[in-house]
Amino acid sequence: MYKAVTRGISVTVTPRYMPEESSSEQGRYFFAYTVEIINMGLERVQLRARHWQITDEHGQVQEVRGAGVVGEEPVLGPGESFSYTSGCPLPTPGGTMQGTYLMETATGETFDAEIPALSLDIPRSNRILH
Repeated sequence: MYKAVTRGISVTVTPRYMPEESSSEQGRYFFAYTVEIINMGLERVQLRARHWQITDEHGQVQEVRGAGVVGEEPVLGPGESFSYTSGCPLPTPGGTMQGTYLMETATGETFDAEIPALSLDIPRSNRILH
């Protein structure tokens, strides 16, 4: 579990390897991750956009940008939370992800809430030794 807090917005990410969605022969390693966003602040905010940087074991970076998350732009009042699960394919057995959510306050002010850097790793029991 990885956690970051920006201006009262807590972002916790829990990644897991999905062997049933992966194929080492095809160079496809799939990771799911669950994100929980909690508004610990005093003002209502809306998640408007996401920006992820995904880096594989060879240092290749893929950037993902888009509106909202999983087709939603959730509004979080003080004390409210929103969770979702998504996935990330990699061409290598591991890598890292990090990024930001663009948040907007009720007054129209925007700021970036940090998504903590997290490690995507296959458990040792799933790695094939040569």
